[in-house]
This record gives sequence, structure tokens and C-alpha cells, in this order.
Amino acid sequence: MTEESILQKIRGGLIVSCQALENEPLYGADIMARMAIAAESGGAVGIRANGANDIRQIKSVTTLPVIGILKRKCHGSDVYITPTLEDVEEVLRAGADIVAVDATQRPRPGGQLGSEFVALVKQRFPEVVVVADVSTYHEGVLAAQAGADVVASTLSGYTEYTFPLQEPDFPLIGALSESLSIPVVAEGRIRTPRQAAQCLRLGAWAVVVGSAITRPQEITQSFVESLHRCLQEQTAEGEQRV
Repeated sequence: MTEESILQKIRGGLIVSCQALENEPLYGADIMARMAIAAESGGAVGIRANGANDIRQIKSVTTLPVIGILKRKCHGSDVYITPTLEDVEEVLRAGADIVAVDATQRPRPGGQLGSEFVALVKQRFPEVVVVADVSTYHEGVLAAQAGADVVASTLSGYTEYTFPLQEPDFPLIGALSESLSIPVVAEGRIRTPRQAAQCLRLGAWAVVVGSAITRPQEITQSFVESLHRCLQEQTAEGEQRV
């Protein structure tokens, strides 16, 4: 697929992030492939996947474009989403149609900042669609100037200089969509269909949802916590009546 066809295929749609870490109950490429099949049958337009094994398995069972990443902790750096050129190459060899990289302005293992790394990736792999995962408006602008094909709000609230957030970063999504000439993908803490639709209204090209769809332990926890709050409220009300 060409860059234009890939971007048109995902426009206005839902990209499902099918990921599980080693300490999670659904970890395994075969399980993530089944998640991807379920997402495709539900109408998803793309998949975001972590690691070469998962990417290969998912590509073998779906026709959807795959955004590939490689999460890896590196000594001396907080950057962990596809942190090196070798990681980019591994993701692409596995068959990813798009590669996403951390484009925050934090030093990488090689010393580059996010925008510098985006430029290196585009220089090494000029035909590849590159998604720049950012946490601030400034980072999004710098990534676009460096040659990113797409900017995503993925890391807003997850860097030490952005505030922890409970909701999607709607202001960031809107500001980037309004000012950039390249597609902006909304990602991060999108938990409901209403929130996903709001991202499109703000100008997002597509929306990525992960935990709210593919992490049953977190979905279960949200229900359990809600029930616990309800019981606590009922107990408090009962004590007030006594």
C-alpha cells in the first residue's frame, strides 16, 4: 500500500491497539492475533501492535493496516516506544505498514531528541509512514517539521512534564488538528464511543483505542471500582439514617 492509500484507509475510523505485556494474562502473539480478528470483524480500520512476533501474527490473519511499535526500556532514557533505528527496522521487517516512534523531546539512547529521531527515520526509510507519538503541542509541531507523516497524542499525560490526565487530551487533539497540515491521530485514555466521536469532531484523522477494548483486566477493574464506590455510598447513607 502507498502512503496515501494507507492514510485514506484509516481516515475517520477506529484503530484498535492490540497489546499485552509479559506480565498480563493475554500476553502472546496468537492471542493478540485473535484480538485483531475480533477488531476487524467489529469494523476497525487498523491495528496498533507491539513487537515483531505480534505484528507477524496479526498481519497473517487480517487485511488491516498495522501500526507497529517496539516497546523497550533503554538504560539512561525514559523513551521506550521504538527507541532506536534498529527497532524501527525490526518492526518494518515484521511487516508493519506504519511505524510509530516516541517523538517527545526527551533524550533517546543515541542522544537525539524526538524531532531529530523522526528526521533520521525518514532519512533511512523515506517510503515508510511514520507516526510521531507526542505529549505536547510543541512536540507535535517539531515532529511535523521534521518530516513525520502523522502526529499522535499518545504520550500526553505520560511524560514527566505533562500533567497526569484522567480523560483524553481534547485540547491537544484540537490544537494539533487545527494547526498541522498532516493527519493527527487521537490516542490516550479514550474509553467511550462518545469520547472517540468527540476526537473526530475536534479534527482527528482517526482514533486509537486500546485498554478499553483489549485489556479485560482493566475493564473488569473499572466495573469493580464503580461497584465498590456504590457500596460505600450506600453504607454511608445507611449510617446517616441511624
